Amino acid sequence: MILLLVIGLAMFLPILNVISQSFSDAVAINSGTVGFWPVGFTLENYHMILKDPSIWISFRNSVIITVFGTLINLTATASLAYPLSRAEYLYRKPALLLVLFTMIFHAPLIPNYLLLKNLHMLDTLWVLIIPGAISAYNLFVMRSFFMTLPAEMFDSAKMDGCGEFRMIWSVVLPLSKPVMATMGIMYAVGNWNMYSQAIYYISSRSLIPLQVRLREIVITDNLGSADVSSELLLSVSPEGLKMAVIVIATIPIMLVYPFLQKHFIKGMMVGSIKS
Repeated sequence: MILLLVIGLAMFLPILNVISQSFSDAVAINSGTVGFWPVGFTLENYHMILKDPSIWISFRNSVIITVFGTLINLTATASLAYPLSRAEYLYRKPALLLVLFTMIFHAPLIPNYLLLKNLHMLDTLWVLIIPGAISAYNLFVMRSFFMTLPAEMFDSAKMDGCGEFRMIWSVVLPLSKPVMATMGIMYAVGNWNMYSQAIYYISSRSLIPLQVRLREIVITDNLGSADVSSELLLSVSPEGLKMAVIVIATIPIMLVYPFLQKHFIKGMMVGSIKS
């Protein structure tokens, strides 16, 4: 317990310091007196960040990528994991080997870029959603969960006249809330943190996600707000602005977890116990 407490504090205290600096004034931040509590409490950092229209544009893009991307991820992964979990379906073993192959060997960047270019997906939000629709690791986890469902349940559903699609919708998915919540959080976090793919495949400023805009502010102090007074600009610290952007980029995805916590904990236990 002491070891876990130390590890937990090592992870939490830096986050607390970031939050404290985001609410501290420029003098306190520049003098290095901010610890785990705001010094000279102010909201000017957030005021200046939220007046930057590029922040809202990139925030909108990240929300679109996260919401639609996660829905497509879950639909595609469940659609492939279910047949691969049923022993009566042909060619499931060769298909599993092909999926496993993608976990070991990844497509090189240039051929992948040329493929997406030929598909006319470059410089669109779809290029950040479709290519990563299925994660091989998440697929195997979901398949393991589907394999734990009793075969007698499927036989009963077939006797009641359920077809495959009705069986998935009315039987499998209602029982799959734990694994769907777990995979949903994993996919949502990955989509929200989309960065490298956006650097490679997106060139329009109106389509960059929040993480790319965050990097510009943190690394180059590039705040694109034109509607900011000189007094406000002088009253904030670049470090405070960076911390405020980090908080803004982190909070939305953290708010998702409490609503799915119960199912997430159950889903993380998938495949850990053998009867």
